[in-house]
Amino acid sequence: MKTNNQWASKLGFIMATAGAAIGLGNLWKFPYLMGRNGGGAFLAVYLLFICILGVPVMMVEMSLGRKTRHDPVQAYGDIHPHARIVGVFGVAAAFLILSYYSVIGGWILKYIVNYATTLAAPADFSEFISRPVEPVFWHFLFLGVTTLICYCGISGIERASKAMMPLLFVLLIVVIVRSVTLPGAVEGLKFVFIPHASAFTLSAVNAALGQVFYSLSLCMGITITYGSYLSEKENIPKSCLSVAGLDTLIALMAGIAIFPAVFSFGLEPGQGPGLIFGTLPKVFSAIKGGPFFALVFFALVLFAAVTSAIALLEVTISFAVDTLRWSRKKATVILGLLCFLAGVPSALSFGTLGQVTILNYSVFDFVGMITDNILLPFGGITMCYYIGWKWNPEYLVDEVERDGIPFKLKKVWIFFIRFLTPILVGVVTVTGFYSIYTIVRG
Repeated sequence: MKTNNQWASKLGFIMATAGAAIGLGNLWKFPYLMGRNGGGAFLAVYLLFICILGVPVMMVEMSLGRKTRHDPVQAYGDIHPHARIVGVFGVAAAFLILSYYSVIGGWILKYIVNYATTLAAPADFSEFISRPVEPVFWHFLFLGVTTLICYCGISGIERASKAMMPLLFVLLIVVIVRSVTLPGAVEGLKFVFIPHASAFTLSAVNAALGQVFYSLSLCMGITITYGSYLSEKENIPKSCLSVAGLDTLIALMAGIAIFPAVFSFGLEPGQGPGLIFGTLPKVFSAIKGGPFFALVFFALVLFAAVTSAIALLEVTISFAVDTLRWSRKKATVILGLLCFLAGVPSALSFGTLGQVTILNYSVFDFVGMITDNILLPFGGITMCYYIGWKWNPEYLVDEVERDGIPFKLKKVWIFFIRFLTPILVGVVTVTGFYSIYTIVRG
């Protein structure tokens, strides 16, 4: 029992858990999906899925973590001997996600250093990521920062999160003020918020469902791990609503910060990482005080990336300490190094290994496919099976009510976990496998 590890405050727990959920996807993917899939209509469906999928699953993981005080593998093993596979899915997903996530984190560090020293972005993003050594170095540096924070223990994670999350919010406000005051910025706001009935299709509903699943870091073991450090006095439903609310708020604010500027300069909004690393630097180079606002923007992106990265690494550390019986310092150093080594092929997949493909995926995209389309959905389905049917969800209701406040929606919650959530996760799984099929088929 890891009773010696506990959050020092509710604020620290909320900031850390929200920071785990708020990552690079919030800063470009959610606003883009919203704009491309019906604007306000997409937002309404997304919020519905937050309520009927996101928060219920988060409550399962948080209450299971607090009840067992174990890492994901041990936590599921406590409820059923065969359920350990659910935790294995989560720990494996966290490790693999961090291996390529830190590659992008390294790009962010490179841009911050470039703006701080030369007042400009790297001349060519594609040329930078295709270099044989530099992307690996920045990947190592980002993961080194992440490992150092985790090396300091729960207190280090809490202090970092309590500092970074408020700063992220403030920096977003700064960028928003500059963005919405640009000429033609109103078109960017229309792109994000105005409902477009013609764009709202069945695929838009599926996109909203998938975004909820990934945006809240469900089935990665993060919420179980952080929940295992949670005080028994904390109200789990309120904590989950706070995290989900902050996650959605930051995603909306990111849309207000990014897309008015993109539309103001007539640039293409429909990009992934290229939007941040290729398109936005053009905006910053064309506005007054551009280098300053670029530094502010990439600093907030860095904070979002680091808070997510430390949560992913903490999942694997918790597993090594709890299940493998390693010391925390040994686990942190070894897993940080292993994650760096695992991420090197992803860092080189745009250059040295650019011609290497696996099932028509680049190395970078293949690792993402394994986590997004296989490990996470399978983790979600098996979680619902073991929690809802092989175990008794009433045990988790007892944990939710441990603070003395009756959980009035417990019957609805149990119904969701047993019936509705598996169906929704099943849709994500089938869609994911269909996308794999279309890519492999070519």
